[in-house]
Amino acid sequence: MNHTLRGGAAALLLTLAGHGLAADGPLPPSPWGPDDTLGSLNRLSPEKVLEAAKLITTGKTYALGGVTGRSTPAYAPRSFDITILQPGNGTGTTMGANKATGNDDLLRTWMGIGSQIDGLGHMGSEHVYYNNTPAEAFVTPKGLTKFGTHALPPMVTRGVLLDMTQHFKQDPIAPGTPFNRAEIDAVAEAQGVTLREGDVVLFHTGWAAMADADPAAFMNGEPGLGLDGARYLAELGVIAVGSDSWAVEALPFEDPTLVFPVHVELLAKNGIYILESMVTKDLAADAAYEFLFVLGQPRFEGAVQAIINPIGIR
Repeated sequence: MNHTLRGGAAALLLTLAGHGLAADGPLPPSPWGPDDTLGSLNRLSPEKVLEAAKLITTGKTYALGGVTGRSTPAYAPRSFDITILQPGNGTGTTMGANKATGNDDLLRTWMGIGSQIDGLGHMGSEHVYYNNTPAEAFVTPKGLTKFGTHALPPMVTRGVLLDMTQHFKQDPIAPGTPFNRAEIDAVAEAQGVTLREGDVVLFHTGWAAMADADPAAFMNGEPGLGLDGARYLAELGVIAVGSDSWAVEALPFEDPTLVFPVHVELLAKNGIYILESMVTKDLAADAAYEFLFVLGQPRFEGAVQAIINPIGIR
């Protein structure tokens, strides 16, 4: 079966069924113990917040989340819809002596659409998830009882942008182009940055521009992180990995027999969070390669994922 996004809905069902994932033995236990549900976020600390805050030299802020709407490209069958309630033409009933009026809104959406965080309950291998947790132990129709994104502490730490377009001399980088340890090291050295434990690492590939230019092409492939690169970042102890693409990893996959291997490597094996469809172009334009990264995710109880708008400050 074709596992590119042209067969997106089929690929999603296949993934959720547990087929096509790397079967290379049991998932490793958490280094933070059998009851750990936070994974890499155990590396956050007040000391790292204070250290990262020293990166603020200009006070400039960057919205790293994009606008999510009905036209946002999404992994089938995900969609977004908002309805404004109490609509009118200004002639309806008012309230009180001050004649107060107002509107309300009703949102119907998939949580994994647009700029988003993937929680540790998102993907596993053979129905087993982070810290060797079987699906039957935490997955219910009414929400996750473990790994819900509502339970994540605020992410406040050092953010690092790696501008891969400079290395590949392409903007956007061609779909299917993987970047692994060699490319990550080369870009970090060229930018004069060193990746450290506790970092959030974002990749700029230029791929986000395709969402407006050609939404079908945007969803049908992308440059991204390779499996070797994911393992390397895990060795370094980063807490989250993101990109200006919708899946963060290279599509088509490096090994066509595997489905979303980088997701499984980061989430299930290493407890590292994934940040998809990040807005990186402004950071890249300013050569803002180090910054304070701040994320307070929405706290929808039991959610697998969440639509987010992290902030970069430099």
